Amino acid sequence: MKRELKVQPIKDGTVIDHITAGQALNVLKILEIKPGTKEVVSVVMNVRSEKMGKKDIVKVENRELKPEEVDKIALIAPNATINIIRNYEVVEKHKVFLPREIEGVIKCANPSCISNTNEPVRSKFQVVESVVVAGDRESRSLRFRCSYCERMMDLEDVMEQL
Repeated sequence: MKRELKVQPIKDGTVIDHITAGQALNVLKILEIKPGTKEVVSVVMNVRSEKMGKKDIVKVENRELKPEEVDKIALIAPNATINIIRNYEVVEKHKVFLPREIEGVIKCANPSCISNTNEPVRSKFQVVESVVVAGDRESRSLRFRCSYCERMMDLEDVMEQL
């Protein structure tokens, strides 16, 4: 007998699928969902995925994501898919997009950077992706270069800001 645990469908809200395995809790941080929230949230971690091997899924009822939230999710889950649900139906579906330049989403780690002063300047970073191929395996890493002070930040630096 095959037993399956299914997550209940949501009537209205957002489903974030294809999250990099292990990043669901960081997605909750980005969405500022904390313990004691009134929102109904489903989190599924390390689920089998044909495309990714393993993935996480986050469902948030009665909430549609803001563009800046989607931009932050793209930093930690570049393969994520955003599904907008209305009346139990998927009405919009799109992949997150990590642009070549990120403005106003993350903060420069350099305290002396002009973007961290009282000047009316929004933070701006260029996305620098590196790909390392070893045999038949490929690994990708993201780094971010500040447009003002040229400080390089890696994903761990960004995660500390969440």
